[in-house]
Formats: sequence, C-alpha cells, structure tokens
Amino acid sequence: MTDPFPFLSQITPRVPQRLLDRARSLPPPRVGLVNAGAVNPLQGLREAMELGLAEPVLVGDTDKIREAAEQIGWDISPFRLEHAPHAEAAHRAAALAREGDADAIMKGQVHTATFLKGLLPARAGLRAPDARCGHVFHITPPHSDRPLLLTDAALNVDPDVETRKACLSHAVALARRLGVERPKAGILSANEDPIPSLPNSMEAAEIAAWAKDALPEAEVAGPMALDLIFSKEAAEAKHYDSPVAGDADIMVTPNITTGNALFKLMVLGMGCCAGGIVLGAKVPILLTSRSQKAAARIATAALGAIVAAAP
Repeated sequence: MTDPFPFLSQITPRVPQRLLDRARSLPPPRVGLVNAGAVNPLQGLREAMELGLAEPVLVGDTDKIREAAEQIGWDISPFRLEHAPHAEAAHRAAALAREGDADAIMKGQVHTATFLKGLLPARAGLRAPDARCGHVFHITPPHSDRPLLLTDAALNVDPDVETRKACLSHAVALARRLGVERPKAGILSANEDPIPSLPNSMEAAEIAAWAKDALPEAEVAGPMALDLIFSKEAAEAKHYDSPVAGDADIMVTPNITTGNALFKLMVLGMGCCAGGIVLGAKVPILLTSRSQKAAARIATAALGAIVAAAP
C-alpha cells in the first residue's frame, strides 16, 4: 500500500457540535429525498432522522426504495413514499414543496444537473421569477465549531455581480440564523486594490459598496486577497484596516472554480467538515454526494433543519 498523497489530511472530519445542537433544538423538517432508491442516500437520511434532524419523505421508484431499505435493515413503513421514477422524482419533490408537504429537498441517487433542473427553473414554482439562488458551504476546521460560510462553490459557474450580491445576502441571512449577530464578509479577489486589469476586483469593490446600504446588518469588505481574509498578521503587514481581516464569517468567491478548489482544499487538505445547501428557493435544497462522509451529510441535514425553521 502506498503512502497517501502528502497534501491530504488524515484527520476524520467531525460534525460541529454547535451546529448540531442548534438544529436539534428545532422541529425536524419533512425532507423529500429525490431518487431515494439507493443505499448511500437512504442511509444518509436515516442518520439525519435518528439525530432528530429530518422526517423522511421518500421520492422515487418505490420498489427500489423498499429494496434499498431492506439492504440497510431500515423499516420505512412509517414514512411517506411517493412513486416517481427517474427524472420524475425531482419534479414530484418540487410539487410536494409547493403544496406544503415537504420542508426541504435532498439530493439522492440522481445527477446534480437533473436534480436541480427539476427544482430551480421558475416553472417548478419554488422561487420567484427574479430570485437568484446560491449555494453556501458551512465549513468548520478540526477542533473548532466556528464556521466559514463559503459561496458559491457548487451552483453558479461564473456569477455576475447581481448573482454574487444575492449569494452574499443568502450567506448573511444564514450566518444570522446560526447566531452571528453581525456577520463579517470578505469578497475574494487576488489583491486588495480594485484595478481594471483584474475585473473581479472592481466587481468586489462594487459589491462591498452596495452592501453598506443593502446589508447594514453585516460588515462587508472587498476586494480582499485570501491572506487578508484569513490572517490579521497579513493585514497588519499590508496596512489593511478592516474588521473583516482575519475574522471573516463569510467568503464570497468570484467563480465556481475558485470556490470549489477552496472547498476541496479545506476538506481534503485540512480535514474540515463541510455541509452544503442551496438557498433562495421556497425550501432549502440539500446537495449531498456519494463521496461525502457521514459528518458532511449530517452537517448538511442540520443546515436544512435550521433554514427550514426560519420564518
């Protein structure tokens, strides 16, 4: 057996206790699992239910759902089953949410594109026509319960300024639901000076200026290089004066490549726990994957419970 790649962490991620406690203090949401007829997603929802984070609603081919449940020894007879094979499952889950029969929707054994295509178009009825959705990762390092909210690393590929404003707004609202009274947000770029040759630095300055009036409940700075977001020492060395420096609760990335690379580096290289959620629709949308460990699945379910309980 070869040694692991030296940049990979050997730390097993853990569910942040603060997140778990906050979620378990709320009523468990009815979670529609889309294409529930596979062992991994079904086991993930089972774990969430056993922790008081979800009330299962199983959507998909009911024969396959029962077969998968039998494989893991789970009696699903108390739960609602909705027969909707293949691509129909996401559409049926959207209908359940529209009709008030599901409080959150979770990705099961289905491609992410198919899953979101059934939920996010305006015709699905889960968002206002002019509403922009954004994905947020709740990332906690080992030995700490303090999260960094990272947006957008999984949904918007090359978001324009208005989409990043929406992503920032979603992250601020989530941070406040998590108990952060005045969230601090850094708009990521390659440096701290807005310059025309680096368009996302100019856009970061525009977003930060907009936030002063649009998000008075938050402290927003940008553009900020990564070292300024993470390190007060770096900010002091560069004479960068902002309460966000080295103390950020939120980081807004310029595109999905940057966000996804940062997320994976923190998970794979640092042993962080990352729960992910799509915000901006009528109900929270929980994005899970087959490669996620149990801690990440539980963190995602906990986020869903917190957002679903919001007025």
